[in-house]
Amino acid sequence: MLGTASKSSVYSEKDIVFGPTVGNTSNVHLQQHAITPLQQMASACSGALLTSILTTPFDVVKVRLQAQQQFSSFAKPCFLIDCKCLDGVSICDATGQISSTPKFKGTFDAFVKIAELEGISSWWKGLSPTLLMALPSTVIYYSTYDMLKMKFGFKPDEVNIVAPLLSGSLARSIAVTAVCPIELLRTKLQAQHGYSFKEVVGVLSAAVRTDGLFSLWRGLFPMLLRDVPFSIAYWIGYEYFKLKFTICLEPQYYPVVPFAAGSLSGIIAAVLTNPLDVVKTHVQVDLGKSGPNSKRLGAGSLATVVRKIVSKHGIAGLYAGLVPRCVKIAPACAIMITSYEACRAYFSEHNRHTHA
Repeated sequence: MLGTASKSSVYSEKDIVFGPTVGNTSNVHLQQHAITPLQQMASACSGALLTSILTTPFDVVKVRLQAQQQFSSFAKPCFLIDCKCLDGVSICDATGQISSTPKFKGTFDAFVKIAELEGISSWWKGLSPTLLMALPSTVIYYSTYDMLKMKFGFKPDEVNIVAPLLSGSLARSIAVTAVCPIELLRTKLQAQHGYSFKEVVGVLSAAVRTDGLFSLWRGLFPMLLRDVPFSIAYWIGYEYFKLKFTICLEPQYYPVVPFAAGSLSGIIAAVLTNPLDVVKTHVQVDLGKSGPNSKRLGAGSLATVVRKIVSKHGIAGLYAGLVPRCVKIAPACAIMITSYEACRAYFSEHNRHTHA
């Protein structure tokens, strides 16, 4: 049972507890939390399902806005899968009919055109791999972060830099490496209209046969370059804003502190790391394409991909999809961390009553 905590399976962690201070001038005090590893995992999963369902449409739009740079940049590549000709500009069916993929002018325009041409359900394209990725990734990420930050000397009543930096980067590196193949599948599914799950699996299977199993980790390096700095910026920001909001706000506002701190730090981290997210998308969407590297925006080294994007689209090209990414990340971070903290608090209180 999640609510049952045996002494041998419980680990303790100090954290900020919102409430009046005892014996000092701060309105933050320390309290011992004791929850089981299973309760820790349940807390991490609690917001993952809701967050994935609510934010997947923004992720689809973000990927489409980024991927259309590649599809419209050069002479279009074409490759055959199950007698279909698929590319980013046109989709050719067996009868030779060609339908043009629309050019999206912005976030709202992308939402409208995707719904009109593909149906509302396309907003949730890639949801299955998103959920498959979110659960293990969230469990690994949050559980590892919480365990590591105390080992690195995290002090809840002080501003912390080193502990969130080290624990956030290590936890994210482990989680990203574990789910990279699923992220690759999700990105390919979301990148363009007309790409079915079966066809994506076919492309990935062909890549494995040609380039080996490690081709499924294509894009891992740009993912780490994006997610590790994001994690560092997010956790440093979250721990800072959480402490400051708790000190400055009246007690009745304490329940909204995780939500506010999570959304604000998430937006800051998203803006700082968006160029790396654009590069990651191009590298992963390029998998399975043929043609010379000079004609493919996502081919080559990371530096080469960046140069191609800037050359074709300017510096603004590195911020493609920023609006839907921020609109997705702000509530995602807020919902996830609020749910996580609330569940941990519930389990901690339950365990204290159980073992009182």
